[in-house]
Amino acid sequence: MKRVFIICIFLLRAISCGQAQNLDRQLTLDEALHITLTTNPAIKATANEKQAATQLRRAAIGLRMPQFNVVGSYTHLSKDIGVNLNNLKAPIRQTAQQLLPLIPETLQPSITGLLGSITSADWFFKIQDRNLGFIGGEMQIPLWLGGKINVANRTARINEQIAKQHQIQIRNTLITELIQRYFGLSLALEVIKVRAQVVAGIRQHLKDAEALERNGMIAHSERLYVEFKLSEAERELSDTQLQLSTLTAALNNTLGSNNVSWRPITHMFLLDRIEEVAYFQDLAHSRNPQLRQVSYKQNLAEEGVRLRRADFMPQIAILGGGSFYNYQVAGIVPRWAIGIGVSIKLFDGLNREYNYSAAKYTVRRIAELQRKAGNDISVAVEQSYNQLSGYRQQIIALNTSLSFAEEYLRSKRTAFLEGLCSSSELIDAELELASVRAKRLQAAYDYDLALAQLLEIAGISEEFFSYMRRIDAFPILFNQSQNQQ
Repeated sequence: MKRVFIICIFLLRAISCGQAQNLDRQLTLDEALHITLTTNPAIKATANEKQAATQLRRAAIGLRMPQFNVVGSYTHLSKDIGVNLNNLKAPIRQTAQQLLPLIPETLQPSITGLLGSITSADWFFKIQDRNLGFIGGEMQIPLWLGGKINVANRTARINEQIAKQHQIQIRNTLITELIQRYFGLSLALEVIKVRAQVVAGIRQHLKDAEALERNGMIAHSERLYVEFKLSEAERELSDTQLQLSTLTAALNNTLGSNNVSWRPITHMFLLDRIEEVAYFQDLAHSRNPQLRQVSYKQNLAEEGVRLRRADFMPQIAILGGGSFYNYQVAGIVPRWAIGIGVSIKLFDGLNREYNYSAAKYTVRRIAELQRKAGNDISVAVEQSYNQLSGYRQQIIALNTSLSFAEEYLRSKRTAFLEGLCSSSELIDAELELASVRAKRLQAAYDYDLALAQLLEIAGISEEFFSYMRRIDAFPILFNQSQNQQ
């Protein structure tokens, strides 16, 4: 029984250690990016989309090549094909009887017998048997289709570029999503540290309040106030801890992993300065994948106009064919043939005219959308840049508030121990310091997310990691004081 108990204890410890290792699984932002770009389903989907567009481009090249087909058939006709001369028997017989008296009488019996045998025969001469079949090949070489082949190849190349830009767009979106969720989890863990420090501080205040109450230095209500604030702080800590599972699940979804509890170790940061807004606007107009997709769609629309124009052109192709094996096919039928085919559509109910007109209107519509998209991109860059600057100024202001809150708490703690201030004042000072720290962490999170969004609009999301490694990138932690900055 004792051995079983020891084994159970060992297994419980092993499970606890495994859970602890899972909870403490550390993850840098660079590692998170590598996992995301390797296992996220959206990345795999866009890769397949890009490969499909590449294969379609290669397929369009084949439109210029000759087409060869192997064909075969077996046919049963209703009757044989031939020449029927049976209707000539009567006129020939009549003519022979008229000419017979002119022939010597000694030859008439033999001629009459010969004529009878000839006219009694079937005068249907078969050219082709009713059952026939063959195996052969066909060839078609397009010479001129009004430019449709060139349009198809250019369209396929444009679609491949659109797929490539869409792949970049999804990649940039995922990088922003990763930064949002990674630092979101990091923010929650940092706020938990703030809340835990508040709980620990108020618990110490409660011990001090109980001692002061026993010595008659504070009223009973003062101690009750500390207990009330302690319960509030513990509840806020518990609420923040409950959010961890949701934030972890969101990060796992971006990483493409399941049931892993990550611990981010890359800190949020603040930059001393970044480039001017015009720098990011220029990048956005040249590298934003959504804007480039609109530009490619404009090219597609122009190719659509050329395609509709080709409907008015003649189509010319070399045609040819031959048979390799024949079954009961008449010898007079040729075994191969080659020629040139020309097709000119004269009238189709004005279908071509209306399609051509619609294609030109499509070009104009996309041109207007492209112009609007360019203006929207400029506004989006400026808006994100202003938000980024605002969060930076907010952090600078909170740094000053943090220094004041720390000093104010120290003075109130000393005054409380000397009985010169109430417990409510001390608790308020403790909560004010925690509030400033939490706001500062939130501002750092908002700053990093705004930077990621700005770089995404500019089309350079992966540059976020270069910004993170800059010399002037300052990490933001919950327990930093003003003299550390």
